[in-house]
Amino acid sequence: MDTRYPGFADPVLDAQASFRAVLEAMSRPGRVQAVVAPPELPPGLSPAAASVLLTLVDAATPLRLAAGTEVEAWVRFHCGCPFVCDGAAFVLDPGATLMELEAGTDEEPERGATLILEVAALEEAGGWRLRGPGIRDEHRLRVTGAPPGFVAEWARNHARFPCSVDVILCAGARIAALPRSLRIEES
Repeated sequence: MDTRYPGFADPVLDAQASFRAVLEAMSRPGRVQAVVAPPELPPGLSPAAASVLLTLVDAATPLRLAAGTEVEAWVRFHCGCPFVCDGAAFVLDPGATLMELEAGTDEEPERGATLILEVAALEEAGGWRLRGPGIRDEHRLRVTGAPPGFVAEWARNHARFPCSVDVILCAGARIAALPRSLRIEES
Protein backbone atom coordinates (compact mmCIF):
# COMPACT_ATOMS: atom_id res chain seq x y z
CA MET A 1 0.00 0.00 0.00
CA ASP A 2 1.33 3.43 -0.97
CA THR A 3 1.79 5.55 2.16
CA ARG A 4 4.07 8.26 0.80
CA TYR A 5 1.39 10.91 1.31
CA PRO A 6 0.85 11.68 4.99
CA GLY A 7 -2.39 12.55 6.72
CA PHE A 8 -2.63 15.45 9.18
CA ALA A 9 0.71 16.64 10.57
CA ASP A 10 -0.81 16.56 14.08
CA PRO A 11 -3.66 14.04 13.79
CA VAL A 12 -5.52 15.00 16.96
CA LEU A 13 -5.24 18.79 16.90
CA ASP A 14 -5.63 19.11 13.13
CA ALA A 15 -8.71 16.84 13.11
CA GLN A 16 -10.23 18.86 15.97
CA ALA A 17 -9.60 22.16 14.16
CA SER A 18 -11.03 20.81 10.92
CA PHE A 19 -14.06 19.37 12.72
CA ARG A 20 -14.74 22.79 14.25
CA ALA A 21 -14.47 24.36 10.77
CA VAL A 22 -16.93 21.83 9.28
CA LEU A 23 -19.32 22.33 12.21
CA GLU A 24 -19.11 26.12 11.81
CA ALA A 25 -19.68 25.82 8.06
CA MET A 26 -22.77 23.63 8.53
CA SER A 27 -24.24 25.89 11.23
CA ARG A 28 -23.54 29.08 9.23
CA PRO A 29 -24.36 28.11 5.64
CA GLY A 30 -22.34 29.84 2.97
CA ARG A 31 -19.72 31.17 5.37
CA VAL A 32 -16.28 30.23 4.11
CA GLN A 33 -14.10 28.42 6.64
CA ALA A 34 -10.42 27.48 6.51
CA VAL A 35 -9.48 23.90 7.30
CA VAL A 36 -6.17 22.36 8.26
CA ALA A 37 -4.72 20.58 5.26
CA PRO A 38 -2.34 17.62 5.19
CA PRO A 39 1.19 18.69 4.18
CA GLU A 40 1.23 16.71 0.91
CA LEU A 41 -1.55 15.08 -1.09
CA PRO A 42 -1.95 12.70 -4.00
CA PRO A 43 -2.79 14.38 -7.31
CA GLY A 44 -6.51 14.95 -7.81
CA LEU A 45 -7.41 15.68 -4.18
CA SER A 46 -7.85 19.21 -2.89
CA PRO A 47 -6.55 20.11 0.58
CA ALA A 48 -10.10 20.91 1.78
CA ALA A 49 -11.57 17.63 0.51
CA ALA A 50 -8.70 15.70 2.12
CA SER A 51 -9.31 17.50 5.41
CA VAL A 52 -13.05 16.74 5.30
CA LEU A 53 -12.37 13.07 4.58
CA LEU A 54 -9.80 12.76 7.39
CA THR A 55 -12.19 14.50 9.77
CA LEU A 56 -15.53 12.83 9.00
CA VAL A 57 -14.85 9.47 7.36
CA ASP A 58 -13.76 6.36 9.25
CA ALA A 59 -14.04 2.58 9.14
CA ALA A 60 -17.81 2.72 9.74
CA THR A 61 -18.50 5.33 7.04
CA PRO A 62 -19.36 4.12 3.52
CA LEU A 63 -17.73 6.35 0.90
CA ARG A 64 -18.35 6.65 -2.82
CA LEU A 65 -15.08 7.79 -4.35
CA ALA A 66 -14.11 8.59 -7.92
CA ALA A 67 -10.81 10.42 -7.72
CA GLY A 68 -8.17 8.07 -9.08
CA THR A 69 -6.11 5.18 -7.73
CA GLU A 70 -3.63 7.28 -5.73
CA VAL A 71 -6.44 9.10 -3.94
CA GLU A 72 -8.21 5.78 -3.31
CA ALA A 73 -5.03 4.30 -1.79
CA TRP A 74 -4.55 7.41 0.39
CA VAL A 75 -8.17 7.30 1.63
CA ARG A 76 -8.01 3.54 2.21
CA PHE A 77 -4.84 3.93 4.31
CA HIS A 78 -5.83 7.03 6.32
CA CYS A 79 -9.60 6.52 6.73
CA GLY A 80 -10.02 2.76 6.43
CA CYS A 81 -13.55 3.25 5.11
CA PRO A 82 -15.53 0.88 2.92
CA PHE A 83 -15.93 1.98 -0.70
CA VAL A 84 -19.46 1.61 -2.10
CA CYS A 85 -21.37 2.53 -5.24
CA ASP A 86 -24.78 2.92 -3.58
CA GLY A 87 -25.84 3.93 -0.09
CA ALA A 88 -22.78 6.08 0.64
CA ALA A 89 -22.80 8.41 3.63
CA PHE A 90 -20.20 10.62 1.90
CA VAL A 91 -19.56 11.05 -1.80
CA LEU A 92 -16.46 12.45 -3.48
CA ASP A 93 -17.27 11.91 -7.13
CA PRO A 94 -17.25 14.78 -9.64
CA GLY A 95 -19.84 12.96 -11.75
CA ALA A 96 -22.36 12.57 -8.92
CA THR A 97 -25.68 14.40 -9.04
CA LEU A 98 -27.71 15.32 -5.98
CA MET A 99 -30.82 13.47 -7.11
CA GLU A 100 -29.02 10.13 -7.50
CA LEU A 101 -27.55 10.13 -4.00
CA GLU A 102 -29.05 8.61 -0.86
CA ALA A 103 -31.62 11.09 0.51
CA GLY A 104 -32.60 9.22 3.68
CA THR A 105 -36.14 8.12 4.49
CA ASP A 106 -39.13 9.67 6.23
CA GLU A 107 -38.19 7.65 9.32
CA GLU A 108 -34.46 8.38 9.03
CA PRO A 109 -33.84 11.58 7.04
CA GLU A 110 -30.41 11.90 8.67
CA ARG A 111 -29.26 9.03 6.45
CA GLY A 112 -29.10 11.45 3.50
CA ALA A 113 -25.64 11.57 1.93
CA THR A 114 -23.17 14.42 2.07
CA LEU A 115 -21.62 15.36 -1.26
CA ILE A 116 -18.05 16.68 -1.04
CA LEU A 117 -17.90 18.90 -4.11
CA GLU A 118 -14.58 20.32 -5.26
CA VAL A 119 -14.91 23.75 -6.91
CA ALA A 120 -12.41 26.34 -8.16
CA ALA A 121 -13.13 29.18 -5.69
CA LEU A 122 -15.42 30.36 -2.88
CA GLU A 123 -16.08 34.02 -2.03
CA GLU A 124 -18.50 35.58 0.45
CA ALA A 125 -19.71 38.27 -1.95
CA GLY A 126 -22.05 38.38 -4.91
CA GLY A 127 -23.11 35.12 -6.45
CA TRP A 128 -25.87 32.97 -5.00
CA ARG A 129 -28.42 34.25 -2.49
CA LEU A 130 -28.68 31.83 0.43
CA ARG A 131 -31.63 31.75 2.84
CA GLY A 132 -32.62 29.38 5.60
CA PRO A 133 -31.67 28.23 9.10
CA GLY A 134 -28.40 29.73 10.31
CA ILE A 135 -28.79 32.85 8.15
CA ARG A 136 -30.39 36.00 9.54
CA ASP A 137 -31.81 37.45 6.31
CA GLU A 138 -29.69 36.28 3.41
CA HIS A 139 -26.07 35.48 2.74
CA ARG A 140 -24.22 35.75 -0.57
CA LEU A 141 -21.78 33.15 -1.82
CA ARG A 142 -19.95 33.17 -5.13
CA VAL A 143 -18.98 29.67 -6.20
CA THR A 144 -16.66 29.38 -9.17
CA GLY A 145 -16.61 25.99 -10.83
CA ALA A 146 -19.93 24.53 -9.65
CA PRO A 147 -21.42 22.02 -12.10
CA PRO A 148 -23.72 23.51 -14.75
CA GLY A 149 -27.33 23.55 -13.53
CA PHE A 150 -26.33 23.09 -9.89
CA VAL A 151 -28.79 25.68 -8.53
CA ALA A 152 -31.73 24.09 -10.37
CA GLU A 153 -30.69 20.66 -9.13
CA TRP A 154 -30.38 22.09 -5.61
CA ALA A 155 -33.99 23.31 -5.83
CA ARG A 156 -35.12 19.76 -6.67
CA ASN A 157 -32.98 18.40 -3.82
CA HIS A 158 -34.40 20.97 -1.37
CA ALA A 159 -37.98 20.09 -2.40
CA ARG A 160 -37.44 16.60 -0.91
CA PHE A 161 -36.60 18.08 2.52
CA PRO A 162 -36.11 16.61 5.09
CA CYS A 163 -35.04 13.72 2.86
CA SER A 164 -32.24 15.43 0.96
CA VAL A 165 -28.50 15.65 0.43
CA ASP A 166 -26.09 18.06 2.16
CA VAL A 167 -23.10 19.53 0.30
CA ILE A 168 -19.67 20.61 1.47
CA LEU A 169 -17.99 22.83 -1.15
CA CYS A 170 -14.19 22.57 -1.20
CA ALA A 171 -11.79 25.05 -2.82
CA GLY A 172 -8.11 24.98 -1.94
CA ALA A 173 -8.00 24.78 1.86
CA ARG A 174 -11.41 26.42 2.33
CA ILE A 175 -14.90 25.03 2.67
CA ALA A 176 -18.49 26.26 2.70
CA ALA A 177 -21.49 24.11 3.52
CA LEU A 178 -24.92 23.88 1.97
CA PRO A 179 -27.18 22.04 4.43
CA ARG A 180 -30.30 20.48 2.94
CA SER A 181 -32.58 23.05 4.64
CA LEU A 182 -30.99 25.89 2.64
CA ARG A 183 -32.66 27.73 -0.24
CA ILE A 184 -30.40 28.97 -3.06
CA GLU A 185 -31.28 31.55 -5.71
CA GLU A 186 -29.16 32.80 -8.61
CA SER A 187 -28.43 36.50 -8.31
